[in-house]
Amino acid sequence: MNLHQTTGRVRLGATLAATTMLVWGILPLALKVVLRALDSVTIIWFRMGVAALVIGSVLAARRRLPALRSLARHGLALLAVAVLGIAANFWTFMIGLDLTSPGNAQVLLQLGPVLLALGSLVIFKERYRPLQWIGLAVLVVGLGVFFSNQLRLLVSEIDRYLLGSAMLVLASVTWAAYGLAQKQLLRTLSAEGVMLCIYAGCFVFFSFGAAPARIAQMPALELGLLLFCSANTLIGYGAFSNALHHWEASRVTAVLSLTPLATLGFTVLGATLVPEMIQTEPVSAWTIAGAATVVGGSLLVALGGRR
Repeated sequence: MNLHQTTGRVRLGATLAATTMLVWGILPLALKVVLRALDSVTIIWFRMGVAALVIGSVLAARRRLPALRSLARHGLALLAVAVLGIAANFWTFMIGLDLTSPGNAQVLLQLGPVLLALGSLVIFKERYRPLQWIGLAVLVVGLGVFFSNQLRLLVSEIDRYLLGSAMLVLASVTWAAYGLAQKQLLRTLSAEGVMLCIYAGCFVFFSFGAAPARIAQMPALELGLLLFCSANTLIGYGAFSNALHHWEASRVTAVLSLTPLATLGFTVLGATLVPEMIQTEPVSAWTIAGAATVVGGSLLVALGGRR
């Protein structure tokens, strides 16, 4: 089977990956507020519907709608894996976010980029240099330090935290499966075409449990943030999809490992500007050390491949 090859446009790929990292960094804070007024399934259904409508209209106007007939049987199977993977990722992420916190969710979700990077090494024959392997090990150690210390800080809510963390780990696994399937689909479909299929598929999937009538009853603030989350979906996943087209998946995922740092920065800023909406999270020196180790490991993975 012929495998997808990147275009080699490193600067463009890096810019797109950084854009994804920033918009995904602020997303959990907005979703945490929206969850106060709307259930997870309806939130996902609305975001997928808006994204499918916008990108579908653009592609239709340009006469660039994806030609699914061009996909062979294995291509359709990959598309099904991508749709189911991202659907499961969105659902488990929302549950994990509701049970824990934005910062905690983003740190634990870094398991997803690690799994995607390892999968790319096996499937797409991407190569790591020794320093990158060291960075990967440092990143995993950082995740362990962060997780163990959070357990100590949240003793009174340990069951809630463990369940939420388990859902976030599952979200990471399903996200990695989606990312690997999407990267291979880019051989036959455009990045926008793949995302349209995924958005539309998820919209249909979640329509069975959504409650659209509740959206009309939402307060103005939560409704505005729901619209923001929908736009965030378009920008974040559009940039991510195109980044995989231009840059190696292992490098893209290394940049995405910086997302917890962005979330931490947005959390501090939000808690300062609107403390009634966003609260700072319980942290200790070990929590900060664990998060810093995760970031340091991701930088080694990103930069360790250069001579």
